[in-house]
Amino acid sequence: MQLLSLRDLTKSYAPPPGVGGGPQRVLDVAELDLSPGEQVALAGRSGSGKTTLLNVIAGLVRPDTGSVRYGEVELTDLSEGQRDRFRAQHLGYVFQTFNLLQGYTALENVLLGMLFGPGRDKAWAVELLERLGLADRLHYRPSQLSVGQQQRVALARGLANRPKLLLADEPTGNLDPASADEALGLIRGLCRETDAALLLVSHDQAVLDGFERSLDLSELNRASREARAQTEAGR
Repeated sequence: MQLLSLRDLTKSYAPPPGVGGGPQRVLDVAELDLSPGEQVALAGRSGSGKTTLLNVIAGLVRPDTGSVRYGEVELTDLSEGQRDRFRAQHLGYVFQTFNLLQGYTALENVLLGMLFGPGRDKAWAVELLERLGLADRLHYRPSQLSVGQQQRVALARGLANRPKLLLADEPTGNLDPASADEALGLIRGLCRETDAALLLVSHDQAVLDGFERSLDLSELNRASREARAQTEAGR
């Protein structure tokens, strides 16, 4: 059984006030499957809907049409509260902007993330932060940490509830090449150790080339696929 199965997903947004035209479709995915423990990289041009896709998979955004299925659970059938609980118990999310709570320490940020899942496990939170090289930064607030250290706190929080799937949105985008390589190794290594599947969005070709399975969002986009098929048929 697949861990995650997406079918016929669409999502459109109305244009900003003062901008003419109707709703703009930002997502049109025919299908995507992810197996337990699999690691997949996703590319796409800016504005192509990569973050929207992650948000739909996480249940943060409801698609206009289509199916988001985790095993036997259809996410789109759940209420907002049910989706929130499901996400806390089964998914981890490393946001591009980290979304750390500025008034709390590194350890507190991870512990707070645990409150919405199985519950606080301080020993595991400390272990994660220590394994990510933050043993001496447990009680530092985000403003006292470097960008790379904040990224590691976000990763620890994403894995704190031992998710079956970790979503990572440009997790190396704010890092220099050496730090990016190190961070990527930590993300993939910890996912393997915790048996979490990984869906990672990146625009960095070096990152994409390191994955056995790397997809471009245009390959999943129904309209793009149909246009390519028509072009090839006309040759």
